[in-house]
Amino acid sequence: MLLASETPYRFTVEDYEKLGAAGIFDEDDRVELLDGEIIIMAPIGIRHVQAVRRLNKQMNRAFGAHCLVDCQNPFILDGLSEPQPDILLLHPRTEESDVLPGPADIFLVVEVAESSLGYDRGRKLQRYATAGIREVWVVDLVHRLIEIFREPSAEGYRVRLEARPGETLAPAAFAERTIAVNDILPKA
Repeated sequence: MLLASETPYRFTVEDYEKLGAAGIFDEDDRVELLDGEIIIMAPIGIRHVQAVRRLNKQMNRAFGAHCLVDCQNPFILDGLSEPQPDILLLHPRTEESDVLPGPADIFLVVEVAESSLGYDRGRKLQRYATAGIREVWVVDLVHRLIEIFREPSAEGYRVRLEARPGETLAPAAFAERTIAVNDILPKA
């Protein structure tokens, strides 16, 4: 319990990166920074691994000539947040940049969720919306569907769609290039 005079410490992105550079985090540690808090992520299960591999393959095949497909790398959401989603579709200019990408560089964020479903659909999704991330997909391994969130606002995303096995989907930035849901979700 915090006393009225106590204030929790909020790490900045700069603090967080210094901790990493000092070796506080191991390269394989599953952590990210959100709203100044270091979030410890659950270990990755085999279905998550399979989905990320399938996504990476399909995204590179469909969009690799039009944007940079980035797999499990961080981006700067704001001065207190450095999330590490499973897939990012980035503007090509980011490939040679000396800084991590930010919201203006991102066409699409994809989160693969099983044990992290509540976090990815809740607090994290809200932060993406308030930062203006244009589109987010949550690959829901529990319910075997992909949720598509578009039109960010301060209150959250105004549009929520679902894509299920047997259907196709495409990011709004590349609407003419579709991917089959079956090619993303691991076998049941």
